[in-house]
Amino acid sequence: MKHLYISVLLFFLALNLYAQADRETIDSDKLSEARELKIQLPRNYDPKADRVYPLVVVLDGDYLFEPVAGNIDYQAYWEGIPDCIVVGVNQEATREDDMSYDMDTSELNPESENFYAFLKEELLPYIEQNYKVSSFRMIVGHELSANYVNYFLLKKQSFFRAYVSLSPDLAPNMKDELPKHLSELQEETFYYMATADTDFKSLRATITECDSKLKTVENAKLKYEFNNFNDTNHYSLVGMGIPKALNKIFTLYKPITRKEYKEKVLTYEGSPYDYLIKKYEDIAYFYGFEKKVIENDIRAIAAAAKKRDDIGALGQLADLVKVEFPKSMMKSYYMGIYHEKAGDLKKALLSYKSGLMLEPSQYVDKELILDKMYQVQNALKN
Repeated sequence: MKHLYISVLLFFLALNLYAQADRETIDSDKLSEARELKIQLPRNYDPKADRVYPLVVVLDGDYLFEPVAGNIDYQAYWEGIPDCIVVGVNQEATREDDMSYDMDTSELNPESENFYAFLKEELLPYIEQNYKVSSFRMIVGHELSANYVNYFLLKKQSFFRAYVSLSPDLAPNMKDELPKHLSELQEETFYYMATADTDFKSLRATITECDSKLKTVENAKLKYEFNNFNDTNHYSLVGMGIPKALNKIFTLYKPITRKEYKEKVLTYEGSPYDYLIKKYEDIAYFYGFEKKVIENDIRAIAAAAKKRDDIGALGQLADLVKVEFPKSMMKSYYMGIYHEKAGDLKKALLSYKSGLMLEPSQYVDKELILDKMYQVQNALKN
């Protein structure tokens, strides 16, 4: 397992070389010193464009940044998650002070309060001022820093919508305070926590106890996920937990799957087209940016509309494709599907023909357009 973890980590580190990564130093009045940052921008990042990106803040950035940034770059490349801006805060020389707390009360010490103020009042404004970030923020920590991320919840400061806590070294009162505060959430929040079978015993016992309490929290706003990995230790669970967390946090963003199609699209009370619009509105609301409708989802909605004999939904979908993909064969293809389903074969044939000179998409090419034309021509003859 150790060799597997090293191989996976090296793979993501190699991928990370292709992304835009940089080091910056930010002068902090709160800490009375400068702090080094690692910043990875999306491959297609354009500071002049209107597009904005979710922000991922990584504590313990001196060693945790690369696994997080590599995973994000890889999954975003395959469109499983959105492109993100990843910011790591290096803490190698200051970790103990930054994360310290009172052992009796679990409250932050003066040094860690200053670090909290640095993150809240200096780091986040700096990133927002200099980079195209959306309103969605995630924070990631491991061990001491995994415990530290919880203070943003305990202080009821809604700076982050997603928390990733990898093998947290929980403060004495945290396993009781955290469920209490998560039960009082007022906005939808993702919380991910992980341990492993060979994690440090002292940490594992407290983490599993905390998990048992978190599973009893009754709050529809909380989206909680926990993993207890097998054949994994305190360090290698990082390589296992990060992709699991990202997959959970960005579930809504993902393309419509076969499971979603069967269980949600086909059973939706409104039309399949209404489902599509609602899905993309929810993405914009939660992640803070508008996702361009993708061909996979268009195909799924068209299939559902045909299965449900919803001609109106097919017409609405065709109009949407016409606007979103004006130069693509998709425009003519889906308009042809609509006219064909509506029984107007002549208009369907004209629509298909109009697509021959347009640009092919991933699924709609000249061969498919010609097949549809021949089918309609044969139907007209008969």
